[in-house]
Amino acid sequence: MLHLPDALRALRYRNFRLFISGQLISLIGTWMQTVAQSWLVYRLTGEATMLGIVAFAGQFPVFILATVGGMAADRVRPHTLIVITQSSSMVLTMILALLTLTGHVHIWHIVTTSLLLGVVNAFDIPARQVFVAQTVGRADLMNAIALNSSMFNGARIIGPAVAGLLVATVGEGWCFLVNSVSYLAVIGGLLAMRLEGVQKARAAAGGSAILEGFRFILEAKPVRDLLVLLGLLSLLGMSYSVLMPIFADQILHGGPRALGLLLGTSGVGALAGALSLALRRSPRGLGRWISSTAMGFGVALIAFSLSRNFLLSVILMLPVGFTLMVEMASSNTLIQMMIPDDLRGRVMSVYSMMFMGMAPIGALLGGTLAHHLGAPLTVALGGAGCLVAGLVFTLRLAQWKQGAQTLYRSEEAARKAEAAAPSEES
Repeated sequence: MLHLPDALRALRYRNFRLFISGQLISLIGTWMQTVAQSWLVYRLTGEATMLGIVAFAGQFPVFILATVGGMAADRVRPHTLIVITQSSSMVLTMILALLTLTGHVHIWHIVTTSLLLGVVNAFDIPARQVFVAQTVGRADLMNAIALNSSMFNGARIIGPAVAGLLVATVGEGWCFLVNSVSYLAVIGGLLAMRLEGVQKARAAAGGSAILEGFRFILEAKPVRDLLVLLGLLSLLGMSYSVLMPIFADQILHGGPRALGLLLGTSGVGALAGALSLALRRSPRGLGRWISSTAMGFGVALIAFSLSRNFLLSVILMLPVGFTLMVEMASSNTLIQMMIPDDLRGRVMSVYSMMFMGMAPIGALLGGTLAHHLGAPLTVALGGAGCLVAGLVFTLRLAQWKQGAQTLYRSEEAARKAEAAAPSEES
């Protein structure tokens, strides 16, 4: 057993170390592709609406298919599912890289590739949520989620910065190629894992399995409230990242390097938020963090939309990234601690729908509004909506805490009873 600082305690688990290290390399490539793709779309079309359409195509399949992906994660060993999804993503990204490098890429290629990658992600995201919980002990679950978020945002810092340089010097296609190759790291880590003790969950089949997950969410009000708040923040606030090429070029006059720096700085803020969660040993107080960061996210977006100074805009990306990450990772932690193990994939698929699935609707709406109202006003309106949503949650926080504590104790008692059952039978 490794002796590690308390903030890194989840890294004591070998499978988690392999998973997070492979994901770090792969996600650096993914963020490189995100920046390069948005710039390529902007270069080919120059339209805010098309930025929204491409983002919609890449994320909307998560909203439609995430529940099917969650059911698959509950019925099939998540490890196997992730190997399949990561391999599929590698092939799709390589196709886009070859089209771009040979000069044959058209906007419909980008839309189609984004759409297919979105279908893959609808299965990949719930499987990864379940698998992270399987790689560590329950006592270290919050730390594992925080470290996983830290890894995601470490990549979010490096990837856009590297992509900005590569796009400005050699073009977008090389970013796509690097991303395709980076999938080998996560696939290799998955194949090197020891899987004894990692069991596939038992779940009902077909539509009844999906309905069972939704039924739990409808009955578990604390879980439902967190999911609704997350969905509203994603719908109203996440369009800022889709509109970032317009801010970088037309408003701040910085080009692709500015785009990489803005998104990378947002990643720095998000990494700081994830690390602050990694230092916590208890979920106590996370409800208060969620309410305050939801409101803070709205305020930060409004301030960013008003800035016309590049340095100030970069600085404002820090609280934007910090508040969104703390809200998202805190919600993830609390939901995972309040749900039964055999429903984890299906419930977390709805989490994916709210976070990833609502974003494309917001992106499409944001792109359309930006075309008519301009990007700054669109982001400001989204920030105001997030502020109101956070305020409503804050006003109901005391009631939410009571329900969350009751649900958490109920699930803890059920787990202890299940763990004691085999010994009593013997």
